[in-house]
Amino acid sequence: MIQFLETTAASAELRKLIVSSRDRLYLISPYLQISKNLKLLIQQVENSNPSISIKIVSRKDKINADDMSFLQNLKNVNVSALDNLHAKCYLNEKTAIITSMNLYQYSQENNWEMGIKIEKDEEPALYQEIFEYVESILAASEKYQITKVDTPQPKKEDVPSKSQSKPILKEAPQRASQGYCIRCHATIKFDQMHPLCDNCYSIWAKFSDREYKEKYCHACGNPVPPKERPITYEKPICYPCFKKIN
Repeated sequence: MIQFLETTAASAELRKLIVSSRDRLYLISPYLQISKNLKLLIQQVENSNPSISIKIVSRKDKINADDMSFLQNLKNVNVSALDNLHAKCYLNEKTAIITSMNLYQYSQENNWEMGIKIEKDEEPALYQEIFEYVESILAASEKYQITKVDTPQPKKEDVPSKSQSKPILKEAPQRASQGYCIRCHATIKFDQMHPLCDNCYSIWAKFSDREYKEKYCHACGNPVPPKERPITYEKPICYPCFKKIN
């Protein structure tokens, strides 16, 4: 039997799928922002099954720093990138879930989503078709090289004194923690995958136009002149900040 899943059910069934994984766990999602709860479940599954194969595919540069830090501490994880990925599929050795929901915390908590769940024992032919197509996605993707990077401590002479004057225009730090809503300029957490405040995101989500022109750089907060590269949900930071951060 194929089971229909609405938003809440999709999130609940995804948690069950992760917990029940023994041999493999495949997470296919263009955008990643793994919730703390799911991170804990994934870690528990790996600890309980040392030989499990965990494979994750997303679009390039759509994994935030926190998730990369978590993934690099897993022993059996393989992370790949596929730029034109749009499919969302979550699969283990017994179950497959195909859904509109990204592995993105905001989507799981706020969006209207739907999907279907397929059990291998009940629909073996369909499960096999899904598994083979997921394998094709994995084959077409490019592996990320996940390595730990030690952050150098700033030298004493590099720390600015309190007497130093502040610039008129804000500059984005090399690793920003504070960002700005690209539509209303509200102060929010810096996250290139979610550059809108909650209020503006709820309006944007009605159309989900990732190339709609916005007003402000997500990193420095400065308005972007018309002749420069436009700010969009897809590219939320101005070119000078992009060069500094990347």
